[in-house]
Amino acid sequence: MVNRPAARPARTAARSWRTCLLLALCAVAAGASAQSQAPSRETLKLRVVGGLAGISQYVRHEEPFWTRELSRLSDGRFSAEIVPFDRAGVPGYDMLTLLRLGVVPFGTALLSQVAGQYPELGAPDLAGLNPDVPTLRKVVDAFRPALERLMAEGHGAKLLAIYMYPAQVVFCREALKGAEDLAARKVRVSSATQSDFVRALGAEPVVIPFSEVGAAMRSGMADCAITGAVSGNALGLPKVAKTLYTLPISWGLAAFAANQEAWRALPAELQALLLAQLPRLESAIWDEAERDSMPRRSCSAAQPCAAGTLEALTEVRPRDADQILRRRLFEQEVLPHWIDRCGPKCPPLWDATIAPVVGVKAPPYR
Repeated sequence: MVNRPAARPARTAARSWRTCLLLALCAVAAGASAQSQAPSRETLKLRVVGGLAGISQYVRHEEPFWTRELSRLSDGRFSAEIVPFDRAGVPGYDMLTLLRLGVVPFGTALLSQVAGQYPELGAPDLAGLNPDVPTLRKVVDAFRPALERLMAEGHGAKLLAIYMYPAQVVFCREALKGAEDLAARKVRVSSATQSDFVRALGAEPVVIPFSEVGAAMRSGMADCAITGAVSGNALGLPKVAKTLYTLPISWGLAAFAANQEAWRALPAELQALLLAQLPRLESAIWDEAERDSMPRRSCSAAQPCAAGTLEALTEVRPRDADQILRRRLFEQEVLPHWIDRCGPKCPPLWDATIAPVVGVKAPPYR
């Protein structure tokens, strides 16, 4: 009873957004029809739901590609409008449903969010799985064909790109020596597998939306927060935190996909253009995320870091013992709990895709 009043505005906003996007989808289909009748004169504008607003992957790459580059590459024949999903009234966990229904013709789904309902989609970014970007790249490459199949068969969507967000590291209000030192602290998490990881350390996971992390840290609702270093800086976390622990708990993967009917409605020329250019966009986003995963310091003893900045935080890098602990927690806690949530279909899925890359076979479903 308590949650019902709060749910109505969300449902109303979702219905409004669905209505707008259904009209947009009709416009796409109509535009595609007109394009086939008069390809030399007609133009086509796509409607795209992008990733998280305000972070470099969206501002420097997604938005410019859709709002400027697509038109330039097609000599003005094709263009697009894009809105970040967290400013569009689209619940992230509903993105695949909206794609399947065609309400969102082209959309970005954060795998950590949709994995709450479809755990199998979160396999390549389980907490503690990927200690570095090279490992993450291998894991994603191994899982991509399965993700393409799962998106097509289960959600009526064509996978077009996989985006990466920077390493999800740990900001803490007080000093921190390493992973084991998180015990008894309240830690902000954003996914079930992050919860599994910090709970195994004796910490208390607290699910807090990204936009509310700063307030939660200031109020003491959270002692530490798992998020990206650069995005945490944008939230002002260095003003309330003392320590940045740079062990990548997870990374943050997003699938960019098209509703299959919307995709088939596009002119062949536009399909070919997107299939050629989206891998380049994906590569640029990965490179940017990898750079953002490594905090850079320009200050020194001669020029001290300004208080309240990312550079001023005490940086604690993972030791060999931390990496051994990460691997053990992944094998003994995170992976078994994921299998429990995912069901009997997931051990063979894991063993056929990711297990050969990381050398960890799935435990049996209990």
